[in-house]
Amino acid sequence: MGVLDIVPAGVLTGDNVRKLFDYAKENKFAIPAINVTSSSTANAVLEAARDIKAPIILQVSQGGSAYYAGKGLANDNQQASILGAVAAAHHIRTVAKAYGVPVVLHSDHCAHKLLQWFDGMLAADEAYFKEHQEPLFSSHMLDLSEEPKEENIATCVKYFKRMAPLGIWLEMEIGITGGEEDGVDNTGVDNASLYTQPEDIYDVHAALSAISPNFSIAAAFGNVHGVYKPGNVKLQPDLLGKHQAYSSQKLGGKSEKPLYLVFHGGSGSTKEEIRTAVGNGVVKMNVDTDTQFAYLAGIRDFVFKKKDYLLTQVGNPEGADKPNKKFYDPRVWVREGEKTLSARVKEACSDLGNISECRIEFDHLSVIDLNIVRRPPVKKAPVEP
Repeated sequence: MGVLDIVPAGVLTGDNVRKLFDYAKENKFAIPAINVTSSSTANAVLEAARDIKAPIILQVSQGGSAYYAGKGLANDNQQASILGAVAAAHHIRTVAKAYGVPVVLHSDHCAHKLLQWFDGMLAADEAYFKEHQEPLFSSHMLDLSEEPKEENIATCVKYFKRMAPLGIWLEMEIGITGGEEDGVDNTGVDNASLYTQPEDIYDVHAALSAISPNFSIAAAFGNVHGVYKPGNVKLQPDLLGKHQAYSSQKLGGKSEKPLYLVFHGGSGSTKEEIRTAVGNGVVKMNVDTDTQFAYLAGIRDFVFKKKDYLLTQVGNPEGADKPNKKFYDPRVWVREGEKTLSARVKEACSDLGNISECRIEFDHLSVIDLNIVRRPPVKKAPVEP
C-alpha cells in the first residue's frame, strides 16, 4: 500500500493532512517542507517530488510571500505578504495535481508582530472555503515562542478555534529556534530557551487537542536556523522521545507517539540526528538554507560556464555576428537553478526516508540519473487487486 491509497494527489486539507502524517509516522519517514518564493522554485520542488514519487510540503514565509507578489509593492500593513501568499497558494493549487503526488500547502513562521499577515491568509481561507468547502491552504504556523508560554498557548487556542472548522492544520512552536531567518533574529537568546521541556509540550497538547487533533508542535531541541557545520550546534533529538513518552503516559499509554513533531533549523544536521528525530515522531522537517544555495548553484555555474555568451546580445567565441539569445533567455539559465534545486529536494527526501511512497509510474526517475539517492528506493510488495 502506498500513500496514494490513503490520500489523493494534489493539495491536501482537513483530515487528509493528518492521514498523511499518520502514514509517515507508521512508516518511519518525514516530509521535507521547502520554502518557495516564486513559481519557478515551487515548480522545481513539485518536479522533484514527482520524480521520486514522494509527498511534499511547500511553504511560504512572510518575506518570501512579499517577494512572490513583487518587491516593488509596499508592505507596511503586510499587504504584499498577504497578496503574495494567496498568489502562491493559487498557483500551487492549480498545478499540484498534475505532478501526481500529495502536497501540503503551508505558511511558515508567523511571530506575534506578523499576525496581520496571518489574519489576511486566514481571511483568504474563509473566502475559499465558502466557495469550495475547503480552505485555500492546508496549514499555517504560529510561532509565538518568544511570548510567555501561557500567552503562546492562549493565542494558538484562539486561532485554532477559527481554523479547525475550516479543516486547517495548525503548527505551533514552543521553545525558541536559534539563529536568524526572515527577519526574526534569535541569535542572542539564552541557550536554555533552545530546549523545550516535556511538561510544556503536554500543556500545548492538552489545550489544542480539546479543539481538534489536527495540529503539530515544533519543539526546540537545540535547533538553529541558518548554515552551520555538523557538531557546531548541540542538537538533542533524544529529547523528542522523552516528550512522546511523557505525553503518552499522561494520556494513558494509548499511543507510544501521540505527538506530531516538527524539526526546524535542520541545515547542517548529521544523518544520525535526522534519523533519531524521525524515529521519535518528527513528520515534517523544514529545509530552506540548503535549497536556497542549491537554486543559486545551477544559475551560478551556468553563468561561469557561458560567460562569454552573456556579455552582449550578439557576438561570442563562435563568431562576432553570432546571436546569444538562446543563452540569456531567462528560461535557459533559470531552468539550471531549478534543476539543482530539484536535486537538493530529492536529497532531503532521501535523508528523511521519503522515497517511492506513491505507487505511480513515470517514464524515468531523474533522481537515479542524478545519483542523489543514497539508498535504493523502497520496494513495495505488490498489492492484490
